[in-house]
Amino acid sequence: MTPDAIEALRRGAETPARATLADLDALAEDLSASFAKDPQFDWFMRDDARRPAARLAFFRMILKNIALKDGEVTRPAAGGAAAIWLPSESLGPNPILTELMVLPTILGATGFGRFSRLLAMRKAMDEFHPMDRPHAYLWFLGVRPEAQGMGVGSRMLAAGLAKVDALGLPAFLESSNIANVPLYQRYGFEVVREYRPGEGAPPIWAMWRDARPGG
Repeated sequence: MTPDAIEALRRGAETPARATLADLDALAEDLSASFAKDPQFDWFMRDDARRPAARLAFFRMILKNIALKDGEVTRPAAGGAAAIWLPSESLGPNPILTELMVLPTILGATGFGRFSRLLAMRKAMDEFHPMDRPHAYLWFLGVRPEAQGMGVGSRMLAAGLAKVDALGLPAFLESSNIANVPLYQRYGFEVVREYRPGEGAPPIWAMWRDARPGG
């Protein structure tokens, strides 16, 4: 990205637009690039030359089948970053038909050898996700590698939390990278649990932010 493109991305991240199904391919590309070196993805994704294509298909699947249907996906006008927010009411077991439909993509992402790792991660995340009161769930926040460290993520986060505060809701997220924990703490999140989803897995930091009506 050129300096002008990064500056445009920074400005766009301050007022991200709600994405639609027409943005599906661009969103999947941005999120796939953003999480290419994520510790959890490195742990459960297949470990061969098919990994990049499998990761792209994985994000395309969750965007199409979950995020764009049940939540709010936002992105700067020029792309390059994306956030997925879900209402806690939408969380829970998926219908069996949905599980069967996405199974080939999931197996393609993990391969048979690492499928159990993804199942273990889903189980742990479900177990430690606080569901005792409604909240906004920041499922993913990603910025393309060439624009990371430029303030894009913090601007996307601030824009999303402004909406959460307007609704008077608390918020929850899981950070799979310790380097991102201080960023979330600056915006009011606190670590409520640290856990590993399986043997040899990297840690996950579960973080909660109390409601701040009116910001």
